[in-house]
Amino acid sequence: MIRSELVKKLESENQDLKTEEVERIVDLFFNQIIQRLADGGRVELRGFGAFSTRERSPRKGRNPRTGESVDVPSKRVPYFKPGKEVRERLNG
Repeated sequence: MIRSELVKKLESENQDLKTEEVERIVDLFFNQIIQRLADGGRVELRGFGAFSTRERSPRKGRNPRTGESVDVPSKRVPYFKPGKEVRERLNG
């Protein structure tokens, strides 16, 4: 499902809301998750899962075009751990 499909689905289930209102709600939801992760926090949605970040260590990489060795700096990457209900429905 892509963002526009999510907006349409929420709009169809909440006909008292305008499209612009649904889009603002979806934007607010995602922006809050992103901001919390950027601040080094964690977001847990009970029954769904938890979003957090993990640290990747610096490493030696390789430029695929030239074969040249390059240094890849450390970085934080997003991580999602599905909740019990999600795991059970996927494997159920």
